[in-house]
Amino acid sequence: MTLKAKPVLKDKFWIVEDNEKRIGTLSWSDDRYMFSSHAETCFFDNERQINKKLGIIIWGEETSPQKILDSEDLQIHGYPTRVTPYNNMYDVKRKLPLFTKSEKSKSLYCAGYYIIRFEKGWVKSFCPKLITVERYETRGPFKTELEMKQELNRAV
Repeated sequence: MTLKAKPVLKDKFWIVEDNEKRIGTLSWSDDRYMFSSHAETCFFDNERQINKKLGIIIWGEETSPQKILDSEDLQIHGYPTRVTPYNNMYDVKRKLPLFTKSEKSKSLYCAGYYIIRFEKGWVKSFCPKLITVERYETRGPFKTELEMKQELNRAV
């Protein structure tokens, strides 16, 4: 069986197809891959393990459901987002780059990387909702994942 993995989010999330028929999804989270289908969910440490279990996978070209955008289109005041931002604004008092995910949306999101302290400890977050940033202790925004991870190591 030869499968094709079509990227939806670069290096993070793929749709797995067999002869143009969707059979599942594949995602990468920090240290391992997760394959989900209607029949099972499996975890893998590397691409070789995936190929051994599922057969040969051809890693396809980028086929995002959105049009492929320049990286500048996915930024607000220099902070990254994964979606096309609408209603961009900057909260000067809290120093937060804010946006909505559609023109008519009223839910505000904070662009960039953050660490948020919940009851069980600090966690990483990318573009959290503004209400989450207001309710919990946070540090950020950071422009890169590396900056956020460094701050997380200091916070723990």
